[in-house]
Amino acid sequence: MRVRASAARKPAAGLGLLATSLVGALALGACSAGPDITGALPAPAQVRSYAAQPAPAVAVHSSHPDMAPQALARDEANFSRCIASLAPLAQQRGVSAAGFNRLTAGMTPDMSIMAKLETQPEFTRSTGDYVQMLVADSRIAKGREAMAQNRAVFDAVGRTYGVDPYVVAAIWGIETNYGAARGSYSVLNATGTLACVGRRQAYFRDEFIAALQIVDRGDIPESHLRGSWAGAFGLTQFMPTAFQRDAVDFDGDGHRNIVDSVADAMASTANKLRRGGWVAGKSWGYEVVLPRGFNYLLADKSVKKPLAEWAALGIRRPEGRAFSRGADTAYLLLPAGAKGPAFLMTENFKAILSYNPADSYALAIGHLADRLRGGDAFVQQWPTDQKPLSRAERVELQQRLASRGYDVGTTDGVLGQKTRVAVRDFQMRAGLLPDGLPSGEVLERARAGS
Repeated sequence: MRVRASAARKPAAGLGLLATSLVGALALGACSAGPDITGALPAPAQVRSYAAQPAPAVAVHSSHPDMAPQALARDEANFSRCIASLAPLAQQRGVSAAGFNRLTAGMTPDMSIMAKLETQPEFTRSTGDYVQMLVADSRIAKGREAMAQNRAVFDAVGRTYGVDPYVVAAIWGIETNYGAARGSYSVLNATGTLACVGRRQAYFRDEFIAALQIVDRGDIPESHLRGSWAGAFGLTQFMPTAFQRDAVDFDGDGHRNIVDSVADAMASTANKLRRGGWVAGKSWGYEVVLPRGFNYLLADKSVKKPLAEWAALGIRRPEGRAFSRGADTAYLLLPAGAKGPAFLMTENFKAILSYNPADSYALAIGHLADRLRGGDAFVQQWPTDQKPLSRAERVELQQRLASRGYDVGTTDGVLGQKTRVAVRDFQMRAGLLPDGLPSGEVLERARAGS
């Protein structure tokens, strides 16, 4: 089923600000009661004049040579020539010469973005705090209202893509608070800056050219193409290249507009999840209770078993219900270690991770989807005494484990699967419960043994 653009487009009140750092609120479109439902097109925002933006002096703390003050000054001075040098590549990818000249005329770099590029935020919230913050009662209520207002869209998206519409709505809610907080940066200027200044120019040149294509093709007006400092935009925050790959024209108006059309944005998100491996009919995962004496070495993403086999090991759902699809495979995730809730995650959790690779993010999406559906809060309590390791502490833990011969990958403070496997083995050797949680206790033991 195609969801066509409504002939009457009326703005509705904004739905509040997202509880993250994204800023800027635009109105959502009201819906008619019939099947022709789409998001309304707000009045064009004022476009910031590129030439009117002086580059502020910013302190950038980085060891990368391309982020040194002299390198940034060189790139800033060369900015216009760099942008002009991208014209042949843009034209090879379908951007008209007139469009390129019009969209880049007077463009100046936003040097304040460089500090954001190098910011490594400290993880000051535990997984439990993060999930509870995002899956708040206010976000659940707004999500149910937004789904009711756009019921025809969500029904059609679910039928067309086989993706759970509640998961699509949850992404909308967590990414932009149902459209109220989409970001205020010019996507063209942000990606253009990053394409010609700093250490990630090769990556962002593709994003910049993709952004030019979006505007030149007419999918989204330049005045509406606003988002994060890194170029993510729209109701569900796509990068420009992800837009080119996954965005669809679901309302049938000839444009893929994930900024102003709820139909296009929800269908594009579902299309992205389907490409990420979503399997129709499966849950994203289940909260479970572990039996006493459970072997925590089984809590590993590489250990996948049919749900029926997990049940045979004594794992049950808190409400006592059986797993409806016992043949589905899943792995056991303990996001807060042995002291917190446990979950069996299916292939569809991995599909959510394709949208954002953080377990805490994907867990929040899955849980919000269930709450929007009418499900209950998690039964098991999150630990209240867990303090996440700072980035410096995570790097230190990786270094101390590496010095003992463990393969933790790059010692960059990113705690991936290799680090968690190393932590679990270290815990076992140190006489700790091997739940794989990189905790302060593990770090203290690693320090004590050095």
